[in-house]
Amino acid sequence: MARAESEAMEEGGGALHALQSLLLMESPDMAARFYEELSAAQRERLLRDAAQVSPGDRRRLAEVLRWARDFSGAAQLLQGCGADARVAELFLLDGQYVEAAEAFLRAGDVERAAAAFERGGALERAMEVYRGLGARESVARCLVRLGRPFEGALLYRELGQPHAEVDALGCVPSGDVRHLESVLRMCMLLDAEGFTRRALALLADTMRGAEGARSDPALVTEKARLLRRLGMDAEADAVIARLPASDASSEAKGYDYLKAIPIFGELSLADMKDLHRVARQVLIPAGEVLMEKGAPGVGLFVLLEGSVDVFSGAEPDARHLNSLGPGTYLGEISLVQDAPVSARVKARTVVRALRITRAGFQHYLDTHDAAALRIYRLFTQNLAARVRALSI
Repeated sequence: MARAESEAMEEGGGALHALQSLLLMESPDMAARFYEELSAAQRERLLRDAAQVSPGDRRRLAEVLRWARDFSGAAQLLQGCGADARVAELFLLDGQYVEAAEAFLRAGDVERAAAAFERGGALERAMEVYRGLGARESVARCLVRLGRPFEGALLYRELGQPHAEVDALGCVPSGDVRHLESVLRMCMLLDAEGFTRRALALLADTMRGAEGARSDPALVTEKARLLRRLGMDAEADAVIARLPASDASSEAKGYDYLKAIPIFGELSLADMKDLHRVARQVLIPAGEVLMEKGAPGVGLFVLLEGSVDVFSGAEPDARHLNSLGPGTYLGEISLVQDAPVSARVKARTVVRALRITRAGFQHYLDTHDAAALRIYRLFTQNLAARVRALSI
């Protein structure tokens, strides 16, 4: 019967005749076979004609097409019949994920809509829906798939998912301007998770493969830090020793910044020069903690390049108190007074600083009696002034 009807269509009976025949057939198998034997052009005309019949007849026809495995055709027939969830499922069966997603949205199934958009490669649309759902982890995943791994990594960082952050950072290509920053962050995360050797291997590979990376101060400093973590202090010192010497302008700035610190305000030229010789330039990677609240003081830092953030403590909800840049200094009190640090200081960027350790400063005081008296007198005067200001 199906073959006869098909021949009738070829002779001019048309798609409408086939459509009427399908509606009259009570056997789904027979109706499906009839539909299967139609040509692609005949099926297309039939679907166009079917758009004019009642919603009830369209639902019946949709079941025939589903039985014949024409899931897309069945979905098209059900459009506008108030069966959006069914339409979405049929589009899914046909692999038309974006169409399925739109149907899921109309049906109010937003979560499945987002997943279908993502599966269909409509990642920007998927992110839009995920954001509306507050599904930040899914947004991060889409960002990585869109070729924006650094943005995805930042989101994973906010979510406190270090493993996912490392995976995302590993997708930042070597040509990206943020590649070296990504490598540094990966090294810190791997080290924090106990994979220090893996971090060191990653850093070594990067320094071999990326142009200019071998002499990058931040990478060199991080390599030295990781070596020290592994108990390889001699190797770390050798790495730091190979850093390019700082230029004359940096040296001059460091001397001027050190001279401007109030407790050194009365030192003679000779004593000031000797104090500057005690200081050593250090490079501090972004994200590293210079001072920890409650810990013993570690000496003086004078910032030459980069910036640091000052927090009220180490807890996640600690208040951000200040941000400091070149010319500012930290820890001067710890040079003359054995007291715990009052705030947490963390490098926001790679920081170049002058550092004077407590031990180095003590040796300076032991060998410069006049300077020691002047420093302690100014320290006492400044401390008294602070106390008076607080009591007003």
